[in-house]
Amino acid sequence: MRLPATCEAVTVPEAMAALRISRNKIYDLMRTGQLRSFTIGRARRIPADEISTFMRKRMEDAA
Repeated sequence: MRLPATCEAVTVPEAMAALRISRNKIYDLMRTGQLRSFTIGRARRIPADEISTFMRKRMEDAA
């Protein structure tokens, strides 16, 4: 899934689709600080650039 250029924060389901991982894994990554997020009321949001940063770090670790 490609994020819209105007999108600055994504929902958990959007992050799940972008990374192709489960809801539990997304929350695990957020809980352990590997994927930064914030809340607005009860809604959890993930900065779109955080997903790119997460993927870049994982690629660097794999090299």
